[in-house]
Amino acid sequence: ACVCKKNKRVTNCKLLEGVCWCDSVGSGASANVNCDTLTSKCLLMKAEMTGSKSGRREKPKDAFEDTDGLYDPECESTGVFKAKQCNGSTCWCVNTAGVRRTDKHDADLKCSQLVRTTFFKETITNRYMLDGRYISSVLYEEPYITIDLKQNSSEKSSGDVDIADVAYYFEKDVKGDSIFHNNRLNVSIDNEILRFEKTVVYYVDEIAPEFSMKSLTPGLIAVIVVVIVAIVAAIVVLVSSNK
Repeated sequence: ACVCKKNKRVTNCKLLEGVCWCDSVGSGASANVNCDTLTSKCLLMKAEMTGSKSGRREKPKDAFEDTDGLYDPECESTGVFKAKQCNGSTCWCVNTAGVRRTDKHDADLKCSQLVRTTFFKETITNRYMLDGRYISSVLYEEPYITIDLKQNSSEKSSGDVDIADVAYYFEKDVKGDSIFHNNRLNVSIDNEILRFEKTVVYYVDEIAPEFSMKSLTPGLIAVIVVVIVAIVAAIVVLVSSNK
């Protein structure tokens, strides 16, 4: 037996050739977890939902049902999200972070590929084993710290952790529900411990999402229109000032 220090939501752990291997909770022996690296977000979400259903742990109060937050995902044998996710007869397509990227349809929906999410912003630390080449910038604007990560499918090698998994690990750390085994998040700058109040993650896919305008709320449509108008207005002002 061994302890999986990077994932406490596992069972049946065994030490094989110096590496701790476990079964992911909710996925059984079909989902082997290598404890030397991060576990995929899909397996982590499935383990969390399994715990909620069995009554072993409560569903986080800030989690939403269905595709807009925590849901019970279907994972490939490799641990990544299946491109098509369903709740009963309602289905949708997701990106590599498990975030819905299409309108909801019936079970006949076709999701031809799992689209990689290439970019998100959030405060992060190097404890998540992410290769430094995926960190494109770090911006300090009190009281915020924003770190931009980019990872294209052509750049990612088989041994690299996925930025979608890094985002999920960090989000759980900040909310006090760390996935690591007895390893709380502690970050210091100039010997001063940082206290995180909130984390926000933004995803941009390699391929544009496929939402129809009619499925968006009037408020969101208004925001889109305002943003477009503002951008056009800014260009007009810039051009006029250069004449």
